[in-house]
Amino acid sequence: MSSRIGRVLAAAATAAVAAGLLASPAPASASGGHTVKVTVMATSDIHGNALNWDYYKNAEYDDSAHNDVGLAKVSTLVGQIRADRGAGHTLLFDSGDTIQGTPLDYYYAKVEPITETGRTHPMAKAMNAIGYDAVTLGNHEFNYGLPLLATWVKQMRAPVLGANAVSAKTGLPAYRPFVIKTMKVKGDKPIKVGVLGLTNPGIAIWDKANVEGKLKFLDLVATAKKWVPVIRGLGADVVMVTAHAGDNGLSSYGTDLPVENAAAMVAEQVPGIDAVLFGHAHNDVPQRFVTNAVTGQQVLLTEPGKWGQRLSVVDFTLAKQKGRWTVAGKSSTTVNTNTVAEDPKIVALMKDQHDKTVGYVNQVIAQSKEQLSAAESPYKDTPILDYIQKVQTDLVSKAIAGTPDASLPVLSIAAPFSRTAVFPAGPVSVRDMAGLYVYDNTLFGVKLTGAQIKDYLEYSAKYFAQVAPGAPVDVATLTNAGGTPDYNYDQLSGVTYDIDISQPVGQRIVGLSYQGTPVTADQQFVVAVNNYRQSGGGGFPHVATAPVVYNAQVEIRQALIEYATASGTIDPATFATPNWKLTRAGVPVF
Repeated sequence: MSSRIGRVLAAAATAAVAAGLLASPAPASASGGHTVKVTVMATSDIHGNALNWDYYKNAEYDDSAHNDVGLAKVSTLVGQIRADRGAGHTLLFDSGDTIQGTPLDYYYAKVEPITETGRTHPMAKAMNAIGYDAVTLGNHEFNYGLPLLATWVKQMRAPVLGANAVSAKTGLPAYRPFVIKTMKVKGDKPIKVGVLGLTNPGIAIWDKANVEGKLKFLDLVATAKKWVPVIRGLGADVVMVTAHAGDNGLSSYGTDLPVENAAAMVAEQVPGIDAVLFGHAHNDVPQRFVTNAVTGQQVLLTEPGKWGQRLSVVDFTLAKQKGRWTVAGKSSTTVNTNTVAEDPKIVALMKDQHDKTVGYVNQVIAQSKEQLSAAESPYKDTPILDYIQKVQTDLVSKAIAGTPDASLPVLSIAAPFSRTAVFPAGPVSVRDMAGLYVYDNTLFGVKLTGAQIKDYLEYSAKYFAQVAPGAPVDVATLTNAGGTPDYNYDQLSGVTYDIDISQPVGQRIVGLSYQGTPVTADQQFVVAVNNYRQSGGGGFPHVATAPVVYNAQVEIRQALIEYATASGTIDPATFATPNWKLTRAGVPVF
């Protein structure tokens, strides 16, 4: 065993901290012994939601189901459960994706970065105040680079876990693999709860620019098989995994990397785990049981949705067996945070940073000649998406001027990230632009051939359901075929084409042309595309292996803001160019 791993294990063992005295034991069991209840709470995919606020709408958060969001709501629920069960009976964990997702996170990563100001990140401030026992790294923790992540980790009082994130040079853990919490039991042996943290292998693709050559991300199952026996060997009576991975066993990126959504696989294949607290998929999973293939034991899984809309609550009953605490029963549920008010302590703590963010996103950057909406952008060529295409095309065109590729046509790819995005007629603010481009992507330029572009568009067009000529078209069922999300429907500007939705997948792109002339198979183009797509996100063909001709790490959202600020006017007459449409047997659908 390496000295580094030895130090990690020693530190973990010595850092097993008493979580407080349990109150009187539970009633005696039939066997004459007694049982003790332990409650574990879990959040995941908070994505920068500290308060119940929608920065894009400049209003309290609300959706069609009247969910609420934010750590201030979570804090109230956590406080109630601690009061009800006894603080010494409870633990609180998080399964990742914390420091990216809202303008609040963006502001303290890019506008006033904590790496330069020395200020405490708002998510660290809130989580420290709530009293998390450990948090696990999500893939979005890596979006703003390793220095910002390292600063946040230092600011967190709770250990930040990621056992399968290892140094690319040494193979040793780059973050703490696990933590063991010790609970004292009045008049009896203490209870030890071990928690192993696992992050997502997709980071190697999605944040390639930030982690390549520095970190590797190992298989979740193999990593758990390595560390769970170590945690048991250190005396853990209860062993849990916090995994930033969904539970369907599938991946969005093919087979080059370990499985993306491996939470249930870990439960099924690794003996010695009592429960898996997972995230990444943004689903509300109150309780799921998976049978471990080795032991036959039932492993409990739960996922608390996203953004602080739910809190997973897991109850363990422990009983003495041969002098050791053993899990005798377990159950879980998820609690809706819209049932409680925000914790005023967290609201007050966030006020300064929240107010600064609100001020930033409400800065007016341009005037729009008319209202532009993204509502129809998943199935129609809309001016608001053409604005993204225009900015991306201009940036890449200027960048390749004077290079050997300067003579090539520049195309651009964009997807409908938000159906609710609107540029109002009149003043357009930062938040309007951020509401259109909700991800922290950077811009690439790659070279593709005409044949590759045709393949790419055919793959993208699987987003649409097949609808026969003359059959009714229902926009509610037309899109998202096969579960394809809106952000994986790419639209291409700079060429013209039709998508015949009456045809099967792979045979839909009709009349692909450039400047009125059919595109040939060997014709070369430069294509502006975001880093998520260029790195393989969504599994689109050719783009991840295409020659890169531009990568200046320019953030697309910031480029949109700066472009609008420089011109002062958003006029669709200067950029809106309808170049694609849905058809059936040559007849336009709309």
